[in-house]
Amino acid sequence: MKRVTVYSTQTCPYCQMEKQWLDEQGIAYTGVDVSFDHAKQEEMIAKSGQMGVPVTVVVHEHGGEDVVVGFDQPKLAGLLGTES
Repeated sequence: MKRVTVYSTQTCPYCQMEKQWLDEQGIAYTGVDVSFDHAKQEEMIAKSGQMGVPVTVVVHEHGGEDVVVGFDQPKLAGLLGTES
């Protein structure tokens, strides 16, 4: 099973759109609000090299992970095996 983490802020419209899309696809995810958690913000920056949100990390069964910066619906659909 793939684990999905979405680093976001409450004021980001693309974050809200991505979370809504994940919900519609039935994809479980862990949401992390980086505007309040500076340690998680640093973790997000280390993984993505970016300060912007959303940043989505998909951890695969075999242990590898993919990092998606921004709400890239086609890329997420491909990684998660859903329709875009």
